[in-house]
Amino acid sequence: MNSTVRSLTILHSNDMHGDFLPKTVDGKEVGGLCRLSGYVQKVRAEKENVIYAIAGDMFRGSIIDSEYQGLSTIDLMNHLSPDVTTVGNHEVDYGFAHLLFLEKCAKFPIVNANLFITMNNSRVFTPYINLDVGGMRILVIGLLTDEVLASTKNEKVIGSFIDLETAAKEVGIICDNYRTVKTDLTVLLTHIGIESDRKLAQMLDPDWGVDLIIGGHSHTFMSEPEVINDIPIVQAGTGTGAIGQIDLRYSEKAGRITSFNWKLVPINEDTAPKDETMEDLLDSYRTVTDSKYKRVVTRWARKLTHPLREQETEMGNLYADIMADDASFDVMLFGSGSIRKTALGPVIEYQDMLENTPFDDPLWMLEVTGAQLKKMLAHVFRDEAWTGHTEFYQFSSALRAVWRKSTHTLESVTFKGEDVTDDMLIKIGLQSYHFNNFDEFFGVPIKEVKKNMKPRVVATSVNNIIEEYFSTHSGLDARVDGRITILD
Repeated sequence: MNSTVRSLTILHSNDMHGDFLPKTVDGKEVGGLCRLSGYVQKVRAEKENVIYAIAGDMFRGSIIDSEYQGLSTIDLMNHLSPDVTTVGNHEVDYGFAHLLFLEKCAKFPIVNANLFITMNNSRVFTPYINLDVGGMRILVIGLLTDEVLASTKNEKVIGSFIDLETAAKEVGIICDNYRTVKTDLTVLLTHIGIESDRKLAQMLDPDWGVDLIIGGHSHTFMSEPEVINDIPIVQAGTGTGAIGQIDLRYSEKAGRITSFNWKLVPINEDTAPKDETMEDLLDSYRTVTDSKYKRVVTRWARKLTHPLREQETEMGNLYADIMADDASFDVMLFGSGSIRKTALGPVIEYQDMLENTPFDDPLWMLEVTGAQLKKMLAHVFRDEAWTGHTEFYQFSSALRAVWRKSTHTLESVTFKGEDVTDDMLIKIGLQSYHFNNFDEFFGVPIKEVKKNMKPRVVATSVNNIIEEYFSTHSGLDARVDGRITILD
């Protein structure tokens, strides 16, 4: 029997979200596609057997992406030349038909095993790919979070598994049917978040032979792999400021990995050379977008922050208050995930404004009882909110809530300084994405809420409201002032 031991390096990124341009930190250039591409090219030149994988969400977050409806991103990714990618939830933001068009423009494989055409149960994408590298065959299977259903709520022809048990079973089906005797390694390339990756790993039958999970979606920065059910799980945070790198050795005689080393490599001037060709390609897009979007719309009093989506933030309070200002509703619940930058200002260009709130939804008004509002908040604050990647909300100033984690209780909910009673009626504002997924995101049936008042659209564009408010107000400021208090 051949006793050859082979080496393999796997580079991986996830949740780039259009983070194409570098930032300056302490006088040094950090991140950006030019240096990320330079690092990938460097490793490919230095090491014999290299795979580069992207675990979803290449799209959204930058003007360069949104201006060209993802076509620019595909062009840039074609030059980056990953060996395999999977679909993230934001890949469907421009519509499913458009995603299928973008797939045709991609010169790299996109794998996904659990998106189906509902009418005939046929897969939308190729479920897996076999990569032959240095005498090894690596089977890569793609899996997507069920959150894609929220993004494609109106596209009834598209379906996905909505529970991990069924997704795990699908992995087993693929492994049993398509893993040949020549398969050396089996990798799951997922976009389901770290918490779901942990649960999925626990569900996998060891006989299916899954060796590794490379994940995305939860933007998790790791210091070391997590090992569940003898399966390492890795993820590389978000953006282009870092890349995951696995260096492993595989014994053909033993039929297993004999050594496994993972690290999160920072992408900066010290670690990564510039890819000049990528820089020229980026400049060709940036020249067009700068001419349209590099204009100042307002100046804030200072830089404002949004460091975490699962807490009250300065920018969250500002945006929620802007939506509720002189509005026909009482309280705005602004989606935390709708705010994409962790810090912004004090000078706000039009490009900054659009990149910070790229999901330009209509704005809905609906009426809830005090009892329904309390149930909604309890659902938002449930344990999963602190460990997964669930929807969270920023409140306009009229609403205050105190939640105790240890007892899972709302200790206080007030509206305009008064305790919210069960029979109180409160009109709330919601972005269309959150209204369309009301049952799932708030844990209260929308049909019950509709009995209070017929919901209606009060504005066709959230960004129209933001742009007008910015253009007529300068020196805006916001502080964290106790709208959301989490105890324990």
